[in-house]
Amino acid sequence: MTIRIVLADDHPIVREGLASVLETQPDFEVVGQANDGAEAVDVVLALKPDVVLLDLEMPHLDGVQALRAMRSSAPSTKALVFTAFDTDERIISAVQAGARGYLLKGAPRDELFGAIRIVANGGSTLQPVVAAKLMERMTSPQHVPTEALTEREQEVLALLAEGLPNKEIAGQLVISERTVKFHVSAILAKLGAGNRTEAVHLARQRGLV
Repeated sequence: MTIRIVLADDHPIVREGLASVLETQPDFEVVGQANDGAEAVDVVLALKPDVVLLDLEMPHLDGVQALRAMRSSAPSTKALVFTAFDTDERIISAVQAGARGYLLKGAPRDELFGAIRIVANGGSTLQPVVAAKLMERMTSPQHVPTEALTEREQEVLALLAEGLPNKEIAGQLVISERTVKFHVSAILAKLGAGNRTEAVHLARQRGLV
């Protein structure tokens, strides 16, 4: 069985290096690459790979936002996060958004190869250091973790609160209307709102706008 893989990372050298390493394996085929979160969603939707290997820190859409979009648009593709970020919030957000695995950059090649195969076959895998952080956080008696809005989502939320439609928000922030829609979806999910009006209402209650 050949595992078809898409790589999503905003550093071309990292992507090219990963592609070269992965293609040493006879059962791996890198079928596409993306240099930002929005492009990653488009490439995954078009190619329907078995696995998408993605970073969390990317322009336009970050990895967590891209994961949410992929989960709804390409549910058959399994996501494996491959990133330098190991904070509790990042790990929990990625898992909640649908990541089937979480691996830190710098992991040995064999560990990366094994994680891809596990995820492709429907399993889940967390690097030991990541699993330890996640277990510590989940068993902590502290407050239930909540996901903070990104800086860009806060900007979109502020314009939503002014009653602007997506097209005008896109114009003010100099981004595409499609990217605005992704941000709005993320805001609704994080606030637990069913629509834009409710999102603004909840945001005001919480002092976000």
